[in-house]
Amino acid sequence: MFIRSKTSVAEYVASRFRDPTFEKLMDKYKNLLKVISVQDLILATPTKNNNNPPSLSLDFLSGLSQKLHLNRGPTHFLRKYPHIFHIFYDPIRSQPSCRLTDIAVQISRQEAEAINASLPVVIERLVRLLMMSTTKSLPLRAIFKVWRELGLPDDFEDSVIAKNPHIFAVGNGHEPNTHVLKLVDEMPTREFTATVGNWRVMECCGEDCKIDRMELRYYFKQGFPSGMRLSKDFKAKVKEWQRLPYVGPYEELVGNKKTKAGMKRLEKRAVAIVHEFLSLTVEKMVEVEKISHFRKPFGIDFNIRDLFLDHPGIFYLSTKGKRHTVFLREAYARGQLIEPNSVYQVRRKLFDLVLLGRHDLAVFDLKSRELDQRGDCGLQEEESD
Repeated sequence: MFIRSKTSVAEYVASRFRDPTFEKLMDKYKNLLKVISVQDLILATPTKNNNNPPSLSLDFLSGLSQKLHLNRGPTHFLRKYPHIFHIFYDPIRSQPSCRLTDIAVQISRQEAEAINASLPVVIERLVRLLMMSTTKSLPLRAIFKVWRELGLPDDFEDSVIAKNPHIFAVGNGHEPNTHVLKLVDEMPTREFTATVGNWRVMECCGEDCKIDRMELRYYFKQGFPSGMRLSKDFKAKVKEWQRLPYVGPYEELVGNKKTKAGMKRLEKRAVAIVHEFLSLTVEKMVEVEKISHFRKPFGIDFNIRDLFLDHPGIFYLSTKGKRHTVFLREAYARGQLIEPNSVYQVRRKLFDLVLLGRHDLAVFDLKSRELDQRGDCGLQEEESD
């Protein structure tokens, strides 16, 4: 949207306005990502006895400290989250090890249950992603990059793709040893409405709508943080960009010449595609590096990071935790999703344990026992039913 001076990517990122709400959220969220990495390693560890919970030796975890960004070692990190990790001495291995606490295991099971219960939604997400692709296909390795963000089961190749052969097919890619996920030719075509389209309908029906109905069909919801100064020139450019017509993310792109006006419309279409991509994720956020794997299949000829920086009223880019993460601004209020889904709500429980840190251990132990008792009662009711 805006022509910037010749600055490096690092300088452009550093010059952006920092939103305190998202920065505070990401400052805590980066610790959650470390917790999830260690949790996944523990759960993936095979056990000889099914009665024993999976565990991981601290020596093995020490070897991965640099990769997992455990700067002060695994022991120091695990002790920061006693509600999630339990350190103990393993007499069989004759070495200190760690496992998940009962409540952390329960949250992990609840997440798996929530994902399995939402499989119809997950299938539609995949179909929508494929429909946005110019070839109606996507590299399977790109899907693997964002399986958690899309709320896919960890065995989605079997539980989602293989079990729906009337929708999905896996074929060989153009490059050696690569596979692509595509829609089967026999599947009936569907017309999807983008998330921004649903917002436009609601906005149009509102009594206090101040936007011209004809112009509204090209508008995106904008929300600038308090404290960000908007110059008259900036406001004028945003207004001009909002009125610019473009082809939607699910529409076929034909006859677009690479003129100046054509490039502007292509840029707006690129914004629409990444806007829809973020709308399809569980937490309405994703790492920029991961979404970049979809740039070519989606036909985006623009730098993804620049799209986020050029449209601060739609997206917010954070650099916390040595990674660039983009948020869909309209989906959040005060650091939480405005319309949470079941998978997000379970993941939020684990996030709450991360925020809790070492606080309220006695109170938490009491709540854990009560939660276990309620879980046992619920299990007995299910068995009696």
